[in-house]
Amino acid sequence: MALILALTGKRPLTGNDCFLSPNATIIGDVVMGHQCSVWFNAVVRGDVNSIRIGDRVNIQDGAIIHCTYQKAATTIGNAVSIGHSAIVHGCTLMNNVLIGMGAIVMDHAVVEPFSIVAAGAVVTENTVIESGYIYAGSPAKKLKPISEEQRKLLEELSGRYVMYAGWYEEAGARGA
Repeated sequence: MALILALTGKRPLTGNDCFLSPNATIIGDVVMGHQCSVWFNAVVRGDVNSIRIGDRVNIQDGAIIHCTYQKAATTIGNAVSIGHSAIVHGCTLMNNVLIGMGAIVMDHAVVEPFSIVAAGAVVTENTVIESGYIYAGSPAKKLKPISEEQRKLLEELSGRYVMYAGWYEEAGARGA
């Protein structure tokens, strides 16, 4: 069963039909929408500020979601995919966003809808990732517009993770 810890009087809340892997960690002031998934070794740590997560968000293996004390909460919209080992810290991710594997998004950054932060990219503090584009590099820079195929992926990816989570439920491996 996932490690779910109350802290400073705040207990994480999850919506309906969420998959929390058996070794996921969710702490403190975290509110998660419906059909979300927090995968193996992922940490969602609302200990020093709030974390708000929309519906159909997948936080993949080894990812870390955190915030900054009294300065930067984390807000994640609907249909967001956060890749393996990514770090999302004190920022805002709007709807239909993909944060690539190993990417880092820092305090007060805003990732607008239908955009992609490429694998390994570093989005520095206060950066705005413009809707409809791929950003890559360190620091992340606008690379090119997303293609129609990539836009379709952003619309479908969160649903795929809802399906994957269902496989674990069928196998009796539900962590929450």
